[in-house]
Amino acid sequence: MIGWLQGELADPWQLDKRYGLQLRCHGVGYDVQVSHRQWLQLPAVGTPTALHIHASIREDASTLYGFSDRHERDLFRELVAVSGVGPQMALGLLGAMAPSELIQAIVHADLRRLTQAPGVGKRTAERLAVELRSRLQKRFSNQLDASSFEGGGAGDGDGDGGPAINLDGASRDEVHLTLGALGYEALEIQRSMRAVAGLGLAKGASAGGSSSANASAEDWIRECLRWLSRDGA
Repeated sequence: MIGWLQGELADPWQLDKRYGLQLRCHGVGYDVQVSHRQWLQLPAVGTPTALHIHASIREDASTLYGFSDRHERDLFRELVAVSGVGPQMALGLLGAMAPSELIQAIVHADLRRLTQAPGVGKRTAERLAVELRSRLQKRFSNQLDASSFEGGGAGDGDGDGGPAINLDGASRDEVHLTLGALGYEALEIQRSMRAVAGLGLAKGASAGGSSSANASAEDWIRECLRWLSRDGA
């Protein structure tokens, strides 16, 4: 199985919405598909080039997909493992944004950002967020700013640390997906959750009161909506 190729860049090509190049290695030319973003960044023809390769072998075709970084190839493999996401859609996602941006969009269930990629609809974006959030957090935490995964610092734009959001991963996903489906941006959702955490879900809580530590996803959604719909939100 081919996992890495090094050779001379030759014949960049575009076929409809597919982009690629021929990589000539010791007298053999390999046709390799790449994302549009990577294609735009290709060096001049004749430049020594190395690519990490994902090889797709089927009965009717064998295709090589190339990536300048191993972690980007690993992210591509995570994407195509999701039901309904094929190689072209995965390349479309990687072509629409940098890997770090894509990971953050999935982790924060930023459906609007994900659906900007060609061929990605709302249902597929939701599936990506639900199926990959935890795996991407764990697998790529060393490559990204850890604070971005928990909504702090660069991740939510507040930069003040803020109160902790005491909500398990599945419930957090439910809140993000529900509010995202209602049209709210990932940044708005994250800020509302921090605001609600700071209030301890005191306002509007059911009889007897609910704390953020024991509130359900439904409680969080209700209180986030209350905060988001306040005057001047």
